[in-house]
Amino acid sequence: MAKTIKSIEERIEDWCKKQFAGQKYYTKTDFINSEIESALEKAPSKQGGSGKNYPDIKYLLTVENCRRIPVMIEVKGKNGCLIKVNDKGEVDNTKKNLEPNYQNISKYAVNGAVHYANAILSFTDSYKEALAIGVNGYDEAKTEIHEVDVWYVSKDNLFVPKHVGIYEDISFLLKDNAKTFIEKIDALVLSPEELEERKLALEDEIERKLKALNQNLHDEKQIVVNNRVQLVAGLIMAGLGAEGVQPLRIEDLTGKTDKEDNDGQIIMSKIRLYLSHKKLPKEKIEMITDILKVVFLQSGLQNPDEGGLSKLHSIYADVKHDILPYVTGELHNIDFTGRLFNVMNEWVAVPDGGENDVVLTPRYVTELMARLCEVNMNSYVWDFATGSAGFLISAMHHMIDDAKQKISSPHKLEEKISHIKMEQLLGIEKLPDVYMLAVLNMILMKDGSANIIQGNSLEYDGNYKQGDLKDTPFPANVFLLNPPYSADGKGFVFVEKAFCKMTHGGRAAVLIQENAGSGNGLPFTANILKNNTLRASIKMADIFCGKASVQTAIYVFEVNRPHNAENDLVRFVDFSNDGYTRMNRKKSGQSVNLRDTDHAKERYDEVCKLVLYGKGANDKNLHYFKDCYTEDYITLSGNDWTYGQHRKIDTVPTEEDFQNVVREYLSWKVGQVLKGENGLGK
Repeated sequence: MAKTIKSIEERIEDWCKKQFAGQKYYTKTDFINSEIESALEKAPSKQGGSGKNYPDIKYLLTVENCRRIPVMIEVKGKNGCLIKVNDKGEVDNTKKNLEPNYQNISKYAVNGAVHYANAILSFTDSYKEALAIGVNGYDEAKTEIHEVDVWYVSKDNLFVPKHVGIYEDISFLLKDNAKTFIEKIDALVLSPEELEERKLALEDEIERKLKALNQNLHDEKQIVVNNRVQLVAGLIMAGLGAEGVQPLRIEDLTGKTDKEDNDGQIIMSKIRLYLSHKKLPKEKIEMITDILKVVFLQSGLQNPDEGGLSKLHSIYADVKHDILPYVTGELHNIDFTGRLFNVMNEWVAVPDGGENDVVLTPRYVTELMARLCEVNMNSYVWDFATGSAGFLISAMHHMIDDAKQKISSPHKLEEKISHIKMEQLLGIEKLPDVYMLAVLNMILMKDGSANIIQGNSLEYDGNYKQGDLKDTPFPANVFLLNPPYSADGKGFVFVEKAFCKMTHGGRAAVLIQENAGSGNGLPFTANILKNNTLRASIKMADIFCGKASVQTAIYVFEVNRPHNAENDLVRFVDFSNDGYTRMNRKKSGQSVNLRDTDHAKERYDEVCKLVLYGKGANDKNLHYFKDCYTEDYITLSGNDWTYGQHRKIDTVPTEEDFQNVVREYLSWKVGQVLKGENGLGK
């Protein structure tokens, strides 16, 4: 019978504590502060159930400028219990099906510490970074072996643990050594490739959770389609909380039946408080609450069942456990509600949906279009069919990144970012359900929803509609659009309308049905050229695979400058091979349905450079589009904008063509000889 090895965890924990040398640390049951303790209580335990998390040792690493980094230390006391990694060397806290691997989290020191660090980042507002330290010890040949493994987890790195290093002890945390240690962790950032990979992984996780929630709403709760978007959006707002506003708790929904005191009223009260503390304009708050009260106060979902619980209670429990963790952290440029819409577009009952073509643009395309318009921190961006605000989120991402590169003062940077979110983005959406998606998305992006307007773009006067700037012109200089293709001119009616109001000039990128540029967009395409210049025409790949059967193109414009048919060369690109392989498996996530199989990132970079700068003096700058790019003139008729109408076919034979003909002829001749033809025998 194998001998049971006794754990020396308590001894190792004492060894750790002694090294703090009088500096304040916190044990399992010590109270570090209300925000951290609340986060450890809200997150699933390391076994996966409810109940508080108890790190063995907690510490606040304090450095210059009052920067405080929570440190979670988990201790084990057996050989082999330090860490479990996957085949990529990453902390293995997730199964292949993307569910948390609680077996690893509870068994291994580093895995448990990372779990605690993630809990703090997911359920607090004050902390954007944390340290996860696994400590393990065991006896070997009468010697006590100590293992210390340190990982850094941050919102900037999208919760991806970055390895700091292996240490002999924890003296690096002490005041005398902290500065050097901080310099080391500040250098741990995700590469662009790692960042994109993590975004895709997060989007896959979001898809999986949303699909499960949608299935439950359909099968178990039998929630009608029209109520689902408002339901989830409202529950997320109620569950987020804000400064001075306690997030909605599951136990707050007790199933009361009083007209003024029931689960629906409790949720609406939390939503109103949340929106008020976000300092949204009064008009915006009234508009949002008028939409949401239909589902929370008038649908019957607030009424308790025989067990005394309402459907709102059980649905919120699912949202709190499965959805809120993804929206309380830093999602950066992830279009959360765009994922929600694309995964479950049946949530939104669109009148005449087949005609309106309500399909949201993929994030990699919104990113490309923002780049084509050279969006920067001083851009004023609007979208006349905003959907879930995916274009505005991509633009905001570029604007904030540009501000971070150009503004060195933290105070001025903060002011600029606030100005970008509150005054430099504007979207208009006609459909109430989709409008709620846009509002929620921009709120999740930290208060950029002030200028999301519900209304008809064709009746819009070009002014701010809320806040201090109400009724003053929005100074748009960037226009991004994917219009409903059933509208006049395949949607170009929106383009003409917007351009007429862009008195400051600027850039525009329009994703539209390609044949709108070959005559189906008339008379709007011809009218547009009278005051605006077509700069580029990009034939797109099947970006709406399985969602809409249309051939699309991106048309790029310089606004407020008439097109000169004799001098303005247009850049035409065939981008039908964009490097992605697409599938339409409804039960699969994005990592299956959209795969980079042929240098997609590099192809998107090259297309962007071609549109902005041309190919240059020769073809050396063309790695992927040598035979798929041309420059040509168009007429002012507005019906010759597509790549196919300007494709150059080289009819001059090359030496290689001659060799191929000779090779084919000789092959044929030899075949005839072998068959015994031409009188050469049998």
